[in-house]
Amino acid sequence: MTSEVLWLPRPDAVETTNIGRFGQWLSRREERDLTSYPALWQYSVERLRPFWGAVWEYFGLGATVPEHRVLADETMPDTVWFPDEAFNYARAVLTAPGVGEDDVIVRAYSDTRPPVEWTLADLREHVARARAGLVAHGVRRGDRVAAWMPNIPETFALMLASASLGAVFSSCAPEFGARAVLDRFAQIEPKVLVAVDGYRYGPKAVDRTEDVRRVVRGLEGLGSLVVLPYLDPDAGGEVEGETWDRFCAYDEGVAFEPLTFDHPLYILYSSGTTGLPKAIVHSHGGMAIEHAKMHSLHHDLGVGDRFFWYSTTGWMMWNYLVSAPIVGAGVVLFDGMPDPAGMWRLAEASGTTYFGTSAPFLMACRARGIKPSEEADLSRLRGIGSTGAPLPAVGFDYVYESVSPTAQLQSLSGGTDLCTGFIGGAPTVPVWRGELSCRCLGADVQSFDPEGHAGIGREGELVIASPMPSMPVGLWGDPLKHRYRDTYLTDFPGIWRHGDWITITDRGSAVISGRSDATLNRGGVRMGTAEFYAVVEGVEGVADSLVVHLDDPGQDRLLLYVALQEGVELDEDLRRRIVAALREQLSPRHVPDEVRQVPEVPRTLSGKKVEVPVKKILKGVRPEEAVARDALANPDALRAFLRA
Repeated sequence: MTSEVLWLPRPDAVETTNIGRFGQWLSRREERDLTSYPALWQYSVERLRPFWGAVWEYFGLGATVPEHRVLADETMPDTVWFPDEAFNYARAVLTAPGVGEDDVIVRAYSDTRPPVEWTLADLREHVARARAGLVAHGVRRGDRVAAWMPNIPETFALMLASASLGAVFSSCAPEFGARAVLDRFAQIEPKVLVAVDGYRYGPKAVDRTEDVRRVVRGLEGLGSLVVLPYLDPDAGGEVEGETWDRFCAYDEGVAFEPLTFDHPLYILYSSGTTGLPKAIVHSHGGMAIEHAKMHSLHHDLGVGDRFFWYSTTGWMMWNYLVSAPIVGAGVVLFDGMPDPAGMWRLAEASGTTYFGTSAPFLMACRARGIKPSEEADLSRLRGIGSTGAPLPAVGFDYVYESVSPTAQLQSLSGGTDLCTGFIGGAPTVPVWRGELSCRCLGADVQSFDPEGHAGIGREGELVIASPMPSMPVGLWGDPLKHRYRDTYLTDFPGIWRHGDWITITDRGSAVISGRSDATLNRGGVRMGTAEFYAVVEGVEGVADSLVVHLDDPGQDRLLLYVALQEGVELDEDLRRRIVAALREQLSPRHVPDEVRQVPEVPRTLSGKKVEVPVKKILKGVRPEEAVARDALANPDALRAFLRA
């Protein structure tokens, strides 16, 4: 597999980047050269114990740990990491290395209120006040604290306050409907719910007061409701509950419960498109050590950097974002409508040095002809991250032609299940057009054939063959881990199967072909959906697309749905261009039987295309049985498929 190089590491990257300095430090320790990325990655997956012990020590998460006590049991899912170490994630965040008490650590922007800046001292005070409020409401170690809140500093403070006590935090974004919130929070039975009264999305005001009442009625065992008047700061008694200001009235200082490495930190949720979302439990130690590794060694973040990843509190990237102070970096938060041009201007205004977003956002900017380099001064930008879906090759072109010719583009693949990326980029690895640059350190990502044999240069199931500290410690309500095993560890016993198709190149980069549960199989040839999207969305006039293979007995039809750029209609010329591109760039088998226009492609709240539910709807399954409406960002987009 050959591909064009779009970005190269600096010649002095080993001396000037975090990963280079870490590699030098580890080389001296191990008395072998680990400064090249391939050598360091190989070491990290072959020698798990010394590698993760080194990360733990290097980032000051704890003292030196004997190798045999770094990983006491590597059998998935019963892996035991750092069994003797006391740890608290909130302490790691609030003792940001190299950051002074008066240094700004949080910059927050919103469609609802003016910008907010918090120093490290401010963040500590807000955490202390939220902690006192939780204690006053009887929250103790192991209790759940739920937040139906936007991406604002108060949510960050509440999460850290919960963590400081050993309580378990969980959040939903305010754009989630009441049903979607109940599907998630009812599973975990929170003791305290903190919610906003509403929010603004661009010019639109969204009142949530009645929805809050509905959620409170549906949460059995809820002890207390706290309301932050975010939409209307002057409103006081719209919803019965304690106000945020009263909840945070007392500052009794910050203390940190000493916890085990695997103590639950927060609960994230799968998309929930076809049933109740899985409640995925992540740990204090797992999140801290994994995010420290990613933020410093892969994103090259440190003191003086400003990390901005556009996300809501309903997507794992929010949890990923707010770990950045562990390595001394400040965070940039945004709540509101992600206006394509406005996000780049916000990156300029906030002094962002690393800007992360989703592949659909970058492709939307491209479709609208947005030229960020002309909209804003992005000279401070060293890194650009893309995740949520595979970024097509034309998306790489767009970034380097229209955003920044010098920033490193890191296309990242991972998931809510591990709350991280395990394939991405690094400052010492080139960027190849259309590819994820490398498997991340400590991530033993392999491409398995059906018999469980790893291979290079051919497509296979994405598996993680060795444990990682950020693998979940469980699924809520699954004490014996039966559902955990069935979800991740059954197809290849003892090996984590993630559910994507992957090809790993001989240079260590990777291509994700799509979800294995949405794979197309035509005439015995397996085709990943991401391949279709990369080609189709590179055709001028196409903004988005979705492909479905109807393969019941008696029919074999490949249907391609396209959402078009403003002012474009699906005529015969555009159809011919789409078909020609698929035939020439993929194969004649990839040519659809029909190309149809739809107003928009249905997506989950985290931006993923809804392929399998659409296929069910086209086969006659009622929409309410095929997909949970509240799990979709644009449920009305399903109407076009009802008429198909």
